[in-house]
Amino acid sequence: MRSSSPLPRMSRRGRVTIGVLVGVFVLFTLLGWGVQAWTDWLWFDEVRYTQVFTGVLTTRLLLFLAVGLGMALIVGGNLWLAHRLRPRMRPHSPEQATLERYRMVLGPRLGLWIALVAGVVGLFAGLSAQSRWSQWLLFRNGGDFGVKDPEFKVDIGFYVFELPFWRYLLGVGFTAVVLSVIGALAVHYIFGGVRLQGVGDRMTNAARAHLSTLVAVFVLLKAIAYVLDRRAMLLEYNDGANVYGAGYADVNALLPAKEILAYISIVVAIAIIVFSNAWMRNLVWPGISLALLGVSAVAIGGIYPWAVQTFEVKPSAKEKEAPYIERSIKATRAAFGLEGVTTTPYAASNLTPPASLVTNTSVVPNIRLLDPQLVSETYTQRQQVRQFYDFGEKLDVDRYAVNGKVQDYVVGLREVNYRQLTAQQNTWINRHTVYTHGYGLVAAPGNRVVCGGQPFFVSGFLGDPQEQQKDQPGQTANEQCAAQTEQIPAQQPRIYYGERMDSGDYAIVGQTDPERKAEFDRPVGEGGESYTYTGEGGVEIGSFTRRLLYAIKEQESNFLLSDAVNENSKLLYVRNPRDRVEKVAPFLTLDGDPYPAVVDGRIQWIIDGYTTAATYPYAERVNLQEQTADELTGRGTFQLARENVNYIRNSVKATVDAYDGTVRLYEFDEADPVLKAWNKAFGGDLVVPKSETPVELAEHFRYPSDLFKVQRNLLTRFHVTDPGDFYSAQDFWQVPNVPDAPDTGQKQPPYYLFTQFPGQDSPRFQLTSAVTPNGRENLAALISGSYVDGQPRLEVLDLPDQTRVSGPVQVHQSMTNNASIRQQLNLLQSAQAQVQYGNLLSLPFGDGMLYVEPVYVKTAAQNAPPLLQRVLMSYGDGGSYVVLANNVADGIKQLVEQGKQGAAPGAPPPAGGTPPTGTPPALTGELAEAANRVQSAITEVRAAQTSGDFERYGRALKALDEALTAFQRAQQAAAAPTPGATPSGSPPASPAASGSAAPTPSG
Repeated sequence: MRSSSPLPRMSRRGRVTIGVLVGVFVLFTLLGWGVQAWTDWLWFDEVRYTQVFTGVLTTRLLLFLAVGLGMALIVGGNLWLAHRLRPRMRPHSPEQATLERYRMVLGPRLGLWIALVAGVVGLFAGLSAQSRWSQWLLFRNGGDFGVKDPEFKVDIGFYVFELPFWRYLLGVGFTAVVLSVIGALAVHYIFGGVRLQGVGDRMTNAARAHLSTLVAVFVLLKAIAYVLDRRAMLLEYNDGANVYGAGYADVNALLPAKEILAYISIVVAIAIIVFSNAWMRNLVWPGISLALLGVSAVAIGGIYPWAVQTFEVKPSAKEKEAPYIERSIKATRAAFGLEGVTTTPYAASNLTPPASLVTNTSVVPNIRLLDPQLVSETYTQRQQVRQFYDFGEKLDVDRYAVNGKVQDYVVGLREVNYRQLTAQQNTWINRHTVYTHGYGLVAAPGNRVVCGGQPFFVSGFLGDPQEQQKDQPGQTANEQCAAQTEQIPAQQPRIYYGERMDSGDYAIVGQTDPERKAEFDRPVGEGGESYTYTGEGGVEIGSFTRRLLYAIKEQESNFLLSDAVNENSKLLYVRNPRDRVEKVAPFLTLDGDPYPAVVDGRIQWIIDGYTTAATYPYAERVNLQEQTADELTGRGTFQLARENVNYIRNSVKATVDAYDGTVRLYEFDEADPVLKAWNKAFGGDLVVPKSETPVELAEHFRYPSDLFKVQRNLLTRFHVTDPGDFYSAQDFWQVPNVPDAPDTGQKQPPYYLFTQFPGQDSPRFQLTSAVTPNGRENLAALISGSYVDGQPRLEVLDLPDQTRVSGPVQVHQSMTNNASIRQQLNLLQSAQAQVQYGNLLSLPFGDGMLYVEPVYVKTAAQNAPPLLQRVLMSYGDGGSYVVLANNVADGIKQLVEQGKQGAAPGAPPPAGGTPPTGTPPALTGELAEAANRVQSAITEVRAAQTSGDFERYGRALKALDEALTAFQRAQQAAAAPTPGATPSGSPPASPAASGSAAPTPSG
């Protein structure tokens, strides 16, 4: 009798249709992978880092095959063994009758079914394994740190290079055993080895031996897990001490418990095999053994450590946890490069501006007034030349030696912003073959402004410099507004690689036909000059095969159809410098603030690269995204990924040539074991040795901002090295919020300065940040990072605990709330003009603190850029001596003069003084004459605004500026507080309201 199949058969047409669909899916998948791999190879060949491409690809393939095949063989082998051990005779029962239909389906093609299941399991296991390529390369190439952990006396290299991969392999083993148990149990059940009904044993001897062996292997793996867990405990968080690493209860209770559990697991595994197969031949005693292991895990590994922590540690946690807190402090300082921090006490006891401020030559002349974030718009407005050029949301600060003098400069690149192209300009031809590059590095000294508050541009001009910085209304003939000759020249100023370029902003270059010089170049005159790229960078796409390849990759038929692509063409892609380095060195974490520099006549992007780890024993673990976020994140600096690390080194300084895209990785930390491991993994010549770093390039290296933020944030706690004080947390610090917007909760970004701090021999280019006591706003310390003889140095100026010196937020509030200054700020502010504040600089000087904050005015009516108009300055505790000056020199003189008189006008009186009461005294003498002059100037400004005569308006602003200066001097001479209202009436609207800024500082 012919038996019917329990499952309906698919028709021939259905099978063919499914086969075709599967074939098409596989074809397109393989085609996509193939195109991606081929184009990646061509790109890596262009940048000459093919060893990275082949090394990563080979490692991923080997891991995929090794782990995938291993998992498939283990699972498939156990499925085959379960079928092989099936009973020849099965008792008759309704259960077996029900299972017969499944045996009929599986039996004829059982090998195919087993291969299919094993293949799927192996596929997913292999895909998971290939993503562990970095762990494997470190496991294979890692060495020693030369430092041992404080508990087991094992080199740190084991934890960083080996432990992560061992734990992964252990997880693979657990997965393989669990899947094998589940699969084998299912096969045994289907083929009668395991029964739920009927008389006799529920499990055959063969099935019991098979399954019990798998369970025993699982328990043995658990024993290995307990051993690795003992080491991993040095990485876990200690709630009792609020630090990372094993604490008192862990070391004295949990570590012994895990060791005991490891031995118990071995005994249980042996018992399972012996009792199940050699002695009693049932599952009762193996079950009891497993239950005993579970009870032991709860009692020994859970209850006992909890009891020690609750009844022994908590009542005297400060003393019990002290040795382990000390371990965490030492490990954290070592892992994050804080061991060499120099801490210098700074009394800051002087609250009166010293006379030496006027004659100082190392701090005051180098005060940077230009804020890289605020003046970016000014650069774009004054140096843009065409609407599609852009400087980004934030510029960069670097230092240059010009005419033998080193000072900081605010620099930016004139890049193409493809999002600013008009609809007509944004065709495929224009976007990818015409507007291919930017032009020029633009720089201005950070301490000088001209022409109504604009930067004094010294490089980056296009066309006539006199035209770029022509005089503004109100400037006299004696004021030098036009820039001098170019002081930071670049022999190749073209920008083919920049921060404004996304992944889709590729460029097709290399036309050699004189009639087809299609690239828009130097924008001078009515139209502009054209150019043809001659650099070595770029992938050649002259052949039909290459054009077809990139037509598929970019899904763009113009690669095949357009005459702009010919036998001489090259394709430039991955043009963002940070993305470019990230592709070349995928093992590095890159700083979020790349910056350009002119090195040997060429513009180079410099990107700081970090090697990181997350398994350094006892070190604090931080999240890089959280620790590096501040006001500028996403507004000119890249946001880092959410990566948890407890070890970091600035091991690499990477460069990208802005013209041809050449990438170089320069070794910076010669002692970093992690970088040595990566260099070894990729052939030993991946990075350029530090000794071969060009001197001119090294002169532009700066302390990386993201590393500094992480170290600064850790120092707010780990500057405390005494375990008892650390546990009490009484001397912890915090990073202040943005001074002019503290309610936003955003942290004040650190800032670059070329200055000299107490204890330093000469001015340095350094990254600086102020910190305040935890929960308070007065100043606690200044932290700075710089390079001395090519080596990084972190320094802390530690103020006394009960200092009177205000912190950044308090200082800003004190200065802007000063009666006299508030009155002057009101003159600059109106409905159409907004006052913006630049970097609030904290400068230690003369055993006191000098604060400097530039004041900008942005007029909304004409979409004008912010212009620097005044400089807020304070000395001492932030409230007694405050001025709003035209420039730094005038502000310094006024501060010193106030110091001689005892207090600033409009400020609280000095200690012992009496605050003014009643109505302000009448103005007499020179003070009254100066007040009348101010009122006359205000009237003239209003008249000029109404008339629309810009020359008259400029002269009126100039006169108002001079009148305000004379009034301030008269106030000081009279040693009288500023009246609470503007002379002869209420404060007028801001002079900037009609579209022009108020009088400007010049110097």
